Amino acid sequence: MKFPNVQALKSIAAIIGSEYVGDDNFPVHGMNEIHVVEPGDIVFVDHPKYYDKALQSAATIVLINKKVECPEGKALLISDDPFRDFNKLSNHFRPFQPATAIISPSATVGEGTVIQPNTFVGNNVSIGKNCLIHSNVAIYDNTVIGDNVIIHAGTVLGGDAFYYKKRPEGFDQLISCGRVVIEDNVGIGALCTIDKGVTGDTTIGAGTKIDNQVHIGHDTIIGKKCLIASQTGIAGCVVVEDEVTMWGQVGVTSAITIGTKAVIQAQTGVGKSLEGGKVYFGSPAEESREKLKQMAYVKRIPEILEKLNK
Repeated sequence: MKFPNVQALKSIAAIIGSEYVGDDNFPVHGMNEIHVVEPGDIVFVDHPKYYDKALQSAATIVLINKKVECPEGKALLISDDPFRDFNKLSNHFRPFQPATAIISPSATVGEGTVIQPNTFVGNNVSIGKNCLIHSNVAIYDNTVIGDNVIIHAGTVLGGDAFYYKKRPEGFDQLISCGRVVIEDNVGIGALCTIDKGVTGDTTIGAGTKIDNQVHIGHDTIIGKKCLIASQTGIAGCVVVEDEVTMWGQVGVTSAITIGTKAVIQAQTGVGKSLEGGKVYFGSPAEESREKLKQMAYVKRIPEILEKLNK
């Protein structure tokens, strides 16, 4: 997420009440998670395991819970609770705005687009030309929808990321202030849920078609011309490259990449990155032919045991 205006390090520190290391006027352009940070961004880190990764990332401002040596050309914000203070910044720069109408006055809707009754369109939503949005769709704030998009009833675009920190008193949610971006010619079935990014975008690429009852997690990027069948669940921070096919009830873990033109057959569990151009099946996912051979061998175990007993 980029701030409306470039901020000074001193003013950011004042918002969260933290110490800082760096010039008072060190420029701060925005804030992001580590997998999408750019120069000028704030990234937060609160575990020693990830200190080096954060300090060596593209981010030039590191919100951290320990006084460490500041890398050259960067600045530090020293906090006793970076998770809490990252949330403070989210609330400060993109606070929740209650709706005042079923279709927000700040939303823009392109020529030829039809929005059926009982659909909610939030603040600062942009919808392109010649779209068809069926009834009871919920389009949360800041969502961007391209041209020629069809969205069926009951779908929710822009729910919060499933991202929590465990504390003694319970789970503390990381506030989501990112967006959902739906590119041109996308089709989305009924009762789908696509979560917004924590600070970045969850993106559905042009020409992709999504069946009913599919879930896509925060900050995931779905490529162009993909096919995703019903009851598939894709976790956050996944990259699905172009022309990937996922049949029904596929489960995908977080922070992996599925290569171009991969085909993932029904009821497959994807626990690691997969190469493109291959067909996969099973849990854990393996190349389909190999997995089917293994299943055939397993069926022969009783026969083999009987022979051994004789």
